Amino acid sequence: MDYWLALLRHRLDQARKVTDKGAMSAEAMIIIAALALVAVTVMGIVTAKIIEKANSINL
Repeated sequence: MDYWLALLRHRLDQARKVTDKGAMSAEAMIIIAALALVAVTVMGIVTAKIIEKANSINL
């Protein structure tokens, strides 16, 4: 158990030393969220159109 706590403390200390590693700006996060929202919306519209067309086919 002591080994894992020491390892966790060591990792946390390393993460605190590097301030910008892996950091994303708020603007980038907003842009990514907006693009994801657009993709989900387009996917929903396309799915609805496909289902509508499939239901209109007379067998």
